[in-house]
Amino acid sequence: MRTALVDRPLDPTALLAEVAAVSSGASTLFVGTVRRSNQGRAVTGIDYSAYAPMAEAEMQRIAEEAVARFGTPHVVVEHRLGTLTLGEASIAIAVSHERRAAAMDAQRYIIEEFKARVPIWKREHYVDGDRAWVDNQGGAVAV
Repeated sequence: MRTALVDRPLDPTALLAEVAAVSSGASTLFVGTVRRSNQGRAVTGIDYSAYAPMAEAEMQRIAEEAVARFGTPHVVVEHRLGTLTLGEASIAIAVSHERRAAAMDAQRYIIEEFKARVPIWKREHYVDGDRAWVDNQGGAVAV
């Protein structure tokens, strides 16, 4: 099990290889990417920032919970910080497990808990030059 905040492009293939095990009959990979629109506004990129010690501790807790709930130690999560453009990966979650249902459930658990609990902040950049902070449900927030 490993979690990390990184400032380099994510390598989902490497994460998938990292969780590979001969005991696993299923491997799953979730990759979250910067999309071109949000809430009807054309997006050109997103700044991701965090207070790293707090975010890393919560990422670790979520991974530990997934390991305990779904019974696999083969979990890797990386989230990228910095400015990302359209199509770039912001988060990658790789899980392998003896059974496919447990692998998929663990991955779903991690991304849902991550969105609800990990303090990583997003500021979207729009085509019109405007920028706005958004919450984890994708809505713009006033500051």
